[in-house]
Amino acid sequence: MALRSVTPALALGGAPRVNLMPRAAIERRQRATLLRQWIWVLAATLLVIAIVSAGAYTLQAAAQQRLDAEQARTDGLLTELAGLQPVRTKLALQTDLTDFRSRAMGTDIAWTPVIAEFTRALPDGLYFEGWDLSPGGLLQGDDPAAEIGLQGDLLLTGGDPRDMAPLIRSIRALPGVLDADGWTQSFEENSYHHVVRVTLDQSVYTGAFATESDG
Repeated sequence: MALRSVTPALALGGAPRVNLMPRAAIERRQRATLLRQWIWVLAATLLVIAIVSAGAYTLQAAAQQRLDAEQARTDGLLTELAGLQPVRTKLALQTDLTDFRSRAMGTDIAWTPVIAEFTRALPDGLYFEGWDLSPGGLLQGDDPAAEIGLQGDLLLTGGDPRDMAPLIRSIRALPGVLDADGWTQSFEENSYHHVVRVTLDQSVYTGAFATESDG
């Protein structure tokens, strides 16, 4: 048996692949590549910051515009309120005057029907010589019949002292009369002069100057 020796064949004609660059050059290239990467990262970061800043500025500008619009609206309302100040002053003055009139004229009395009622109660031969009547206070409660509205004296002349008792009873029976009393004051010039003290409730008030708050 023959023995064969196997020897690897040598490839001829192939280009040799040998890295002949110095190590320093290789390191420079690596550093340059790394530097470019960092530059791109920095540029991207700056771009993101710029976009975020632009968005924030836009939002701030929009908020400032809304704030300016609301401020302008507020200023307009304040101007309108300032323009209404004279009106409010006049309304307040009118209210004060109305309240003052209500207090000052709250005891306004319907004199004509009051005197007419007294006149109808007089017997024949007895006449009015005058009267001295004063109104009471302002209405305090809900029932005018419970408060004094008018009191004073009726001055009469003529008649006879014996007429006084039935006259007092007639006056006490009149609407709104709380009390009545009388006596003969004097006899002069062949005529009697009488005084009748009367007290009436507040139903004699006209209520013409009462405000809504007075009920």
